[in-house]
Amino acid sequence: MSEIKYLKSHEWYIENDGVITIGISEYAQGELGDIVFVTMPEVNSVFTQGSPVVELEATKTIAEVYAPFDCTVVEVNESLDTEPELINSDPLGSGWIYKATTDNYSDVGMSESEYKEFTE
Repeated sequence: MSEIKYLKSHEWYIENDGVITIGISEYAQGELGDIVFVTMPEVNSVFTQGSPVVELEATKTIAEVYAPFDCTVVEVNESLDTEPELINSDPLGSGWIYKATTDNYSDVGMSESEYKEFTE
């Protein structure tokens, strides 16, 4: 399993045996406020790097979650349909958003310490 990586657009991802789990950072969920609805992609949807995959509706605003690389969605966190607040309470755990595969995986993200420095 790889270490968790962060993007400047505030997503996190971790690669495990070719499957990449993606969510938003604690910093991002703190900025958004309470998440009340999540619009998920369809499984097998294909996205290009940087394109919006998920829409998060929060009490303060609406935000998009972007693809960290060209990818195909292989699973969505169905718990978020009825419990979108999981993203607020556990964004790096049970609040993961979707899983994807890619043909061109590379560590494009920042380490946790680099991301912390970026958000300060």
